[in-house]
Amino acid sequence: MNDPAHSDRHAAEPGKRTDTTLPIVVYALFLAGIVSGGLTALVGVVMAYVYRGEGPAWLDDHYRFLIRTFWIGVLYFGVSGVLTLVLIGFLTWLLAVLWLVIRCVKGIKRLQEHRAPDDVTTWLF
Repeated sequence: MNDPAHSDRHAAEPGKRTDTTLPIVVYALFLAGIVSGGLTALVGVVMAYVYRGEGPAWLDDHYRFLIRTFWIGVLYFGVSGVLTLVLIGFLTWLLAVLWLVIRCVKGIKRLQEHRAPDDVTTWLF
């Protein structure tokens, strides 16, 4: 992954600023989904689908990262919901919340640096 062509494609061009407000809003909606039961996360993923492909490659990688975060989160929180029937689901739900917070914070940090997420395809962080 130390390919210079790859890293240039996934970083902002020097002297050129891209508006990152919308992806930050989507990250915030995902975090608010923790207390809204996922409703705001649903709004956020719709926004990510609508706006992907309209910016530089590094910004599109954030939208892809957000979309993957939503769907992986649906899986993690869904499994946690089923596991609450055997009481371990409360622990897995807390782990899923921690996973979501870490993923969003890392994404926002990279977004503020005008760089793509470290690994868009990961299931973890």
